[in-house]
Amino acid sequence: MPKSVVTFDIGQTLVDLDLDFLALRLGQRGVTVPTDALRAALPTAWQRYDALTESGASHPWHELMQSLLTGAGVADPMPHVAWLYEQQATANLWRKPIPAMVQIVRELRARTNDVALAALSNSEGHLAELLAEIELAPLFDTIIDSGRVGVAKPDPRIFALTLEALAVEPTVIVHVGDSWAADVEGALAAGWNAIWYRSRASKGNADPRVPIATNAAETRAALSSFGV
Repeated sequence: MPKSVVTFDIGQTLVDLDLDFLALRLGQRGVTVPTDALRAALPTAWQRYDALTESGASHPWHELMQSLLTGAGVADPMPHVAWLYEQQATANLWRKPIPAMVQIVRELRARTNDVALAALSNSEGHLAELLAEIELAPLFDTIIDSGRVGVAKPDPRIFALTLEALAVEPTVIVHVGDSWAADVEGALAAGWNAIWYRSRASKGNADPRVPIATNAAETRAALSSFGV
């Protein structure tokens, strides 16, 4: 039966960096960092991350975390950053659901007759377990994790694998994600529609095919513009 297909990136689209969990993990290494200090340092860390990605860096995870920990007052942050990255596969720091965005997925999930849903994310191979842990896994018909399928966004093959896993005849396909390079360019290269979800300030884009959504209401309106 023909269905609309909507796929969602996970990190910074449906879940945020969990600063409470990060503070807990650092505490396990004997490093006391108040969550409020991490929260205060986060905007500057994201500015650093965005500047790097706009200059061509693909995924400056270490630089984001180094800036965040430095801004929160952690001395010599790099050993902690390296440890956190090693632990990321089984203790993913991006685990705090964004309620309004998750609500969109729930609303679409209720339309089982005409919408198929997938999580489509570049991750470390344990995305299904993470989504099960935070109780989001049942919302998706399939979960496509680059760490498991062996190919990552923006490679069009991961988008093709997603459609293959869904096994539906799509009337329209829309991918929602926060990375222009991975999510938007990847979706467009695969012949899909894309919504650029930017919870942080955006410089905009020059592609009229791609709506920018800075919150859940704008995301819902953008999906409606594609007939979903």
